[in-house]
Amino acid sequence: MKGLLNLSRNPAFAVLLQVTAWHSEGGTQPSSPAFEENPLQNNTTIKSPVAIEAPTAPAVPVANQAVAVEPFTTFATLSRGEPAPQWLSHEVTSAWGLDPSRTELVLIAVSENATFRVDVDARPHAVLRVHRPGYVDPAQIRSELQWVRSLGEDVDIRVPEVVPRADGALLHTFSRDSADGAPAGEAPWHMVAFAFVQGAVLEDIVGVLPDPSSYYRRIGRATAEFHGHAENWQPPSGFDRFQWRIQDMIGRSSRWGDWRGAPMQTQQHQILHAAEAAAVKQVQLSAPTRQGWGLIHADLRPSNIMMHNDRLTVIDFDDCGYGWFLYDFASALSFIEHEPYAGRIAREWIIGYRSVRELTAEDVRFACALSMLRRLTMLGWTTTHRRDALPPEIWDAQLPGAVEVAQRYLESPTWLLD
Repeated sequence: MKGLLNLSRNPAFAVLLQVTAWHSEGGTQPSSPAFEENPLQNNTTIKSPVAIEAPTAPAVPVANQAVAVEPFTTFATLSRGEPAPQWLSHEVTSAWGLDPSRTELVLIAVSENATFRVDVDARPHAVLRVHRPGYVDPAQIRSELQWVRSLGEDVDIRVPEVVPRADGALLHTFSRDSADGAPAGEAPWHMVAFAFVQGAVLEDIVGVLPDPSSYYRRIGRATAEFHGHAENWQPPSGFDRFQWRIQDMIGRSSRWGDWRGAPMQTQQHQILHAAEAAAVKQVQLSAPTRQGWGLIHADLRPSNIMMHNDRLTVIDFDDCGYGWFLYDFASALSFIEHEPYAGRIAREWIIGYRSVRELTAEDVRFACALSMLRRLTMLGWTTTHRRDALPPEIWDAQLPGAVEVAQRYLESPTWLLD
């Protein structure tokens, strides 16, 4: 990691100086990259029919304190690859009409929800998502499934096919009793199933590929097609998804946890705090003219992209909601913004996106600010999630990588493209 910025003398002045310089006509400009096009070339305009009011940024506290977000602890003793508890297996086989003697549920991951592979006759049959009780209400889950189904019908990009219960319902709701370990007053459980998608998760292969950027042009193009669909799609009556505003990404009310809850040194905290303030300022300045707000996937990180026979499938829409379209750019680089190949990936994503939708130089700067905030969002995410939710090498790189990213962002608002 590069040497740390010395902000200990006057961090507030350092941030003010950076923000002022970025918005002057002679602000820092990136060098011209040797790619098909310059991502900062101001030759097009992003457009959206949806005008929004810029959300108010949360106060950025100086103290290194965070409000706890309740982790999903029900499966805390269950490791990846281990079978589901009997109460869950019974519920699934009953609801989906599966033969218990031929069916096994195996844990894939625990994040906002728990994900299990459903094997029938020792072969993958479906993927079950078990929602954390109280995290999302049934109307929001049904709304997610409605959008996914519409994308599958209208967009030439593979998305998971919903597997209905035996009675045709898409969502299964049930309650545990105390014999199954349910605490008093536990909220109802909700589950949905998707057809099993063959292939490798991009997260597992991106770090070993000689040039992982080749996939990201396609991801950028797919994202642009999602955004075009979102602009033109008329949601059905009762459609309900949450928002991704600044206060939902960072701060004490953030959805996944405050990055200040991560153990760190004082100097690391100062750098992250300064970068957060600068990025929030950039977003606030840009947001009133950014009309690219609508329904987004919101978590297009490598773990949610499947590759099989050179075909791409986008999975895991459980975080979809209303936000800036370019937040999907930020989420595509989740956990890897500090890697040497991040710049190539960012440029390829932009090229792919521009092949479908317009994007200006100012839009790209706005996207880089969102990427900085996303990095802090995901650092906060690590404070409320299990360590095995990420590959060990990615988990271990989160704090030092976030500090490196923050340092680079403070040096240049187009840090990903310099």
